[in-house]
Amino acid sequence: MTLLERVPMFTDLPPLTWLRAFEAAARLRSFTHAATELHLTQAAVSKHVRSLELHLRQQLFLRGPRSLDLTKTGEAYLPKVQDALDRLATGTREVFGHRRTEVLTLRCAVSFAVNWLTPRLPGFLALHPGRTLRIISTVWNDDPVKGAFDLDIQYGTGDWPGITSHRLTWERITPLCAPDLPKRLPLDRPDDLQAHQLLHVMGYQEGWGRWLTAAGAGRVDPGQGLQLDTSLMAFELAAAGAGIALGRSSLAAKDRASGRLIAPFALDLPIEEAFYLLQPDQGKAHPDAGQFVDWIKAEVAKGQPTGT
Repeated sequence: MTLLERVPMFTDLPPLTWLRAFEAAARLRSFTHAATELHLTQAAVSKHVRSLELHLRQQLFLRGPRSLDLTKTGEAYLPKVQDALDRLATGTREVFGHRRTEVLTLRCAVSFAVNWLTPRLPGFLALHPGRTLRIISTVWNDDPVKGAFDLDIQYGTGDWPGITSHRLTWERITPLCAPDLPKRLPLDRPDDLQAHQLLHVMGYQEGWGRWLTAAGAGRVDPGQGLQLDTSLMAFELAAAGAGIALGRSSLAAKDRASGRLIAPFALDLPIEEAFYLLQPDQGKAHPDAGQFVDWIKAEVAKGQPTGT
């Protein structure tokens, strides 16, 4: 007899905390992301979901080493729970009103947050004192999730169904390395890169292969080198002399201006991919979302290239 079979049948409704944990985890397909949204620990979310499964005597999730999927029972239960929570939230707003004190939540790629957004953010806070803002950093270019964030900054081509996208950058890519690297190992022409370790950032479609082709570096294997998950790590390794990063202009501007990284070649190649600010087309917008969108578009306009 399993543990689920030993639990007596329930005669009352499950606690709301269990249902909220289940709904968030099922929608986001992640206990970790659900914990972030609900301001709980991952362990707490997992415990709430497990308690709900025991209460219902049904398994709701298929748990894998790196995946979280709903069972057929979980798939059938999710819309029922979401409808109930939506009705409760709507009724609460009708009676008590929508509070402006809710935090504006922005999800942002960590490299973009550190290199582009953070230096400019004091300007927004100075223009709108007292406004609350929560920034959730992400490494992977995850799909936008309805209701999980008020605004989202993603990297791509601007095509997200059901989403209004505002272009933030016009990217150019070029190899970047430590200032003393060319003195230790020649970097006189693009084909010299075959003797160096290339640093790749996963998730970018336009990468080393694109630049090497444009530079005519046919002797260089575009796939050799290290695979990394953030530009931050690539730049750190490049600055330490451990390889050569392919820098995107919006992310590398600070390191290039300081001289921490240099561009050994003249080719600064424009690409189509860029960072975008995303707004869901449906659902009630946060009351402060418009102010943030207007501010960030104004910041973009200050440095936007002519003719773009």
